[in-house]
Parts: sequence; structure tokens; C-alpha cells
Amino acid sequence: MVIQTETPLNLFGRPDKAALCDAFVGRPLDGLRTPAIIVDRKLFAENCANMHKKARDWGASFRAHLKTHKTAEGTKYQLHSTEDQTHAVVVSTLLEAWEVVRAGLVADSTVKDILYGLPVGVNKVEDLSALWKEMDKYGGVVRLMVDHPDQVKFLDEFESKEEKPRRWSAFVKINGGQNRAGILPTSPEFLQLVGAILKSSAVTLHGFYGHAGNAYGSTSLSEASGFLSGEVHSVNTAAKIALDLISQLGEREISVTQPFVLSVGSTPTAHAASAETRKLLSEALHGVLELHAGNYPMLDLQQQHTSLIDQAHISQKVRATVVSYYPGRGTDGVDEAIVDAGAIAFSKDTGPSGLFGEVIGHPWVLARMSQEHGILAAKEKGVTPLKLGDVVDIIGQHACLIAAAYPWYYIVDSNVDERKRVVDVWVPWKGW
Repeated sequence: MVIQTETPLNLFGRPDKAALCDAFVGRPLDGLRTPAIIVDRKLFAENCANMHKKARDWGASFRAHLKTHKTAEGTKYQLHSTEDQTHAVVVSTLLEAWEVVRAGLVADSTVKDILYGLPVGVNKVEDLSALWKEMDKYGGVVRLMVDHPDQVKFLDEFESKEEKPRRWSAFVKINGGQNRAGILPTSPEFLQLVGAILKSSAVTLHGFYGHAGNAYGSTSLSEASGFLSGEVHSVNTAAKIALDLISQLGEREISVTQPFVLSVGSTPTAHAASAETRKLLSEALHGVLELHAGNYPMLDLQQQHTSLIDQAHISQKVRATVVSYYPGRGTDGVDEAIVDAGAIAFSKDTGPSGLFGEVIGHPWVLARMSQEHGILAAKEKGVTPLKLGDVVDIIGQHACLIAAAYPWYYIVDSNVDERKRVVDVWVPWKGW
């Protein structure tokens, strides 16, 4: 067991990668303190390459969402793979965007296009403006997302006070019926918003962005393909209405990207993208397609439930240690055990099964959760008992929330050492 009594910090108060690599690279996995998150670099890279291929086959550009892993190393795999490359990303926090810059990924042109993935808040504009100025040094761009006319108004007000006013490139966030965020393209509010953008001196209409969050309920390729088609229909409808409005304005000078960018995707719908599903898009497109996704490099039980991937593609797992055992205590008399990984290590997200996770290679599930410990339940009576001190690997429901719990990830590579030793340590970006 590696005793880690003090975490080395860098100048930014975060765990220091170099010191962590000195401490852990080359160590066997059995020597790690638990709970620990372990990521297989080979599978991570293969998942990234697979997504590039899907976007290419579907006839779309690709924009990588960084929200799941939040690391410089993972970003490089998402943007440059054995299949293709892209320079466009989505971030869910401003800190992620700044860490992309701090990691040198803008200066070396790995990242040229950063989309801030929330409808822009008035309290974020000054920070985003500073980010844009930094990106501009290297020819990069910051894009925004809007779904309310007041967002256009406060962007106009901000730029009116600038010495050299600029135009923000913005996607209109489309609500495809999921009610997560965005605006319905057929609503009066949509016309009001697009009209405000077209009149704006500070905003350029870049395109339309949709995300079918309900696609995570898919259980087949045909279902996911249906959600993908629905995403395209929503943003395409928005683009058609916007083009009609522009034509009504006649000769008036307006600022728009032509053709519009129609950005769609979630990991399930992105997995459904292919040359075959592109043929199913019978409607004429009023823009060019962009595919976006974020969970796909790591994957989890939720994605496995869609049937679009299997467990062999999941690159992350949580390692935990059995600390106590209770024969016959569970429902219908099955055995139970406690592990030292609970809600903070896994989140409390559950999938359709109602479980928090599944133990790899053993007939046990993560059935209940407390803050710092989880309850394993045997799938049936008579299974081989676990012993105190046994180490188990568990795949949880939601990789994004699981990864957010850990100060660093232990990286293995099944190409190098069959996942038996640590080959690298990735330190994720924390904060907002």
C-alpha cells in the first residue's frame, strides 16, 4: 500500500502532476489507496477515434465536450486521434476554458474554437471577454450560447462601453422538447430572440445548438437514431425560420454565419451517427452539420444500457476495498458487504436498473449508498463470499459525476501492461 500522507500542490493550489507521477507511475494497482478512479488510456483513445469516425461518416464536423474528464491530456485525445482531428471544444465552466489556455492548448493550435456551453450569464461576460482577448492572440475564437433576448441586450451594452467593440459569435440554444435549456424554434419567443440578434451590433448568429438529453433513455440503435433525427429536425427548423426572417429584412445589413452551423449530439445520438443514419435525413438542410458529445471517452453503465456500447468499451472504473461483510442480510437472504466508496465516490445517480454500479468480474452490484461507503449486494444466493480486504473494481452509472469527485486519475494502458501498473496520472480541473 502506498501511504499518501500529504498531497503535493502546484502554484495554483492543485495536486502537482509531476510529484504524483513520481509517487505512483510504475506502481501496481493493488498498491493504490481506495477509493480510486482508474482510466485505461488505450480504451479512452479508441473511444475518441471511434467518435471521430462516426462524425466523418455522418458528414459532420466534430466538437468535443470536455466536461467529463476535464484534463489537458484527455483533451488532446479528443481532438487528435488515429481517425481524424478537430480544433473545436465545448466547456461547461469558465475554469475549464482558462485551463485549456493555461495548458498551452491554444498557443500550440490544438484548440482554436471554444464554446461556452451554458446560456451566457451577465456575470460571465467580462471573464469571457478576457478569455476572447487571450484566444485572439493565437487566432482563436470564443463562441457563446444564447436563448433569451436579454442576453443579447447585455452583450450589446457591454460592447458599447469597450474601446474597440467586437461581435460575439453565438449559437441559439434550441429546446427540442426536453426542457433542459433553450428555446422552442416554433415559439414567438424564438422570433423575438433571432430578431434581437439580427439587430444587434455585438452578436453574430453562428448557428443553432441542440442536445437531446432524453436520448440517454435509448435502448437500441433505432431509438438513438430517432433521437438524432429529432435533434437535426429541431435545429434545422430553427435555421429555416431564421432564414425566412432574414429574407423579410431585405437589404438591411445583418451579421450571420453562412451557412449556419447545425450542432447536435449527445453521446447516445452521436454513437448513432453513421453514413446509414445520414441517409435517413430526408429533409433539406439549412446549414452544415456539427456533431458534439462529451461522455464518450470514458463511458459508464448508463451508456451501456443504451446497448450502443458494451462494457469492453468503458475506460473508467472505481477501485474500492471491502471493509465488512454481512451473510444473508440482503433482500431474499443474499449476502451484503460494505466497501469504502460511497456517494461522494460514485454520485447518487442511478440508471433504469435502480443500481449505483456493477462489480466487474463478480456477481455483485452496488445497491445502496451512504456518503463515504457503499453497500454491495450479491446477485443471488450462494455466490462466492467476499473477504475483508478484497479489492473490487466497479463501473458506476454516470462517469461525469464520478470523475468530478477525484483529485486525480490513475492512468493505465492495456496496450502497455494489461492494466496492472500505473503509467500516468491526470489531474482534472476543479472549480467554476
